[in-house]
Amino acid sequence: MVDARASLRRSPADGTTARPVAGRLPVHRCSRYRGGPVSRWASSETRAPGPKCGRVSESKAEDLRDLTVQPLDGASRSWDEFVARDAGSSFCHLAGWRDILTEVLGAECLYRMATDGSGEWRGVLPLVRVKSWIFGHYLVSLPFLNYGGPLGSPAARRRLVDDAVSQACHSQADLLELRSREDGDLNLSISSRKITVVLPLPPSPEELFQSFPSKLRSQIRRPVKEGLTVRFGLDQREPFYEVFARTMRDLGTPVLPRALFERVAVMFPDLVTFGVVYRGDQPLAGGCGFVWRGEFEMTWAGAVRESRTLAANMLLYWAFMEQMIARGVRVFNFGRCTPGGGTHHFKRQWGAADVPLRWHQYAPGGVAATPSPHDPAFSWGPRLWRRLPLPIANRLGPRLVRFLP
Repeated sequence: MVDARASLRRSPADGTTARPVAGRLPVHRCSRYRGGPVSRWASSETRAPGPKCGRVSESKAEDLRDLTVQPLDGASRSWDEFVARDAGSSFCHLAGWRDILTEVLGAECLYRMATDGSGEWRGVLPLVRVKSWIFGHYLVSLPFLNYGGPLGSPAARRRLVDDAVSQACHSQADLLELRSREDGDLNLSISSRKITVVLPLPPSPEELFQSFPSKLRSQIRRPVKEGLTVRFGLDQREPFYEVFARTMRDLGTPVLPRALFERVAVMFPDLVTFGVVYRGDQPLAGGCGFVWRGEFEMTWAGAVRESRTLAANMLLYWAFMEQMIARGVRVFNFGRCTPGGGTHHFKRQWGAADVPLRWHQYAPGGVAATPSPHDPAFSWGPRLWRRLPLPIANRLGPRLVRFLP
């Protein structure tokens, strides 16, 4: 059980960043790509990288002509070693996601690496094709996750982006989307229609608890007084999925396959955390997230409707924060949301700050964004999905979600 009765008072954090406003993406013709001519090989024209571009140290200046892009072919360990060395990487960049998305969702994964003349790895880009006649044709890095995009030296990143743009044009994709948290130097339009919300974690749970407003502390204490408990571990993935699937149906969204979370638990046992709030033996709220470089992201979470009066969701997030502080995690990332929505307000009440998600986009098909329930063209979908009996939604959801980026 979580002990919410704790400790010393400090004032809540008050710094936030301005909320980004998403705009419509301009339509580009393939021949007008700002990175240079679209071909299988990059333009020979290069520019000096800005001071924020470099992440992996370079022994010499690179030229795009010296770099070759090739598909990842079984070298998953080398890929992950490269990812681990790059300061701008995320858990989403790990090669294990290629196996999960391919095996569970049947996705076409286009993982590319850039090498120099000596064969040394200079950059990587995970990319996935998501295509259907209903929703459209997208190349995304990465679907179902919040982060992606190229890693490596400035020249390698530009080279990989040129290759991705070429693939998007030659395959007549509607949109190429590289999901990142930084502006970078990719010569692509940037959409900030999504944000994440982050909260710095102090050294102790007591200090964090006392920093919350009295109303928030009361909301955390309430489920504790009602006898709700929290359990953590890989063995919690089944009750987590039970809650998550029901939440997705109620929101009008197809749920990811159960097998995806099974594979995640096997592939990333040291990175992933499952946690579930119970009333007795009944799961009421659940979360699944990942730790990477001292930051925890709550990637998926949900709570059943009848748990709202018990504030089970408040206990869930507080218990995760306690767990992460005990593990030495320095930042709690609430995951992505739409600015101004109800989920955004829920996350901000913890004293967290907005961080724009810099999703780099190129639109050879003139599509400004991936499908959204807020788009009038697709608004009928959530209304219909909410009416489905749960067993039917759970059966159809995993079959449909593979077509949604």
